[in-house]
Amino acid sequence: MRFDPTSLSNFLLLLAAWGGAFIAALWLSLVIWAYRDIRRRARDPLARILAVLVVAVLFLPGIVIYLILRPPRTLEEDYQHTLEEEALLQSIEESSLCPGCSRRIRDNWQVCPHCHTKLRKACHQCGKLIELPWNLCPFCGAAAPGLHRENLTLDEALRPLPEEEAEQSQAAAPEE
Repeated sequence: MRFDPTSLSNFLLLLAAWGGAFIAALWLSLVIWAYRDIRRRARDPLARILAVLVVAVLFLPGIVIYLILRPPRTLEEDYQHTLEEEALLQSIEESSLCPGCSRRIRDNWQVCPHCHTKLRKACHQCGKLIELPWNLCPFCGAAAPGLHRENLTLDEALRPLPEEEAEQSQAAAPEE
């Protein structure tokens, strides 16, 4: 076996070509990655250009510099963070205020303790508090007394409501 210097030279040339192609592909992919990354993190066109130029000119040290200087969050993450902050502020601001005196009230209060404004009413069937304008209890589905009810028989329609019966019995009691 003879040693052929041209085959060694060709092998080294081929190895250098593959190494150069790999380095060029790595450089190009880092430039493209930096462009895509900065595009998701900044709106400023000058910042985008400078980030890509740092990576393109300085190569591996440039990518390290870019990773140090790039904004910590993407635009999408900033937007989500802003939405979370707004939701928290809104939940703080939505704490109930009395319509009469504008002081803070709790959701389970029926009357404002400061100005005695009626805030909610109790359902006549289940007793849970419901809003004043509501004519139907969302908890038990009972209609407010005196409201139109469907599919009643004639006897049911002519029968007085429980409140009317109580009023009639109270009115009749003093006469005796």
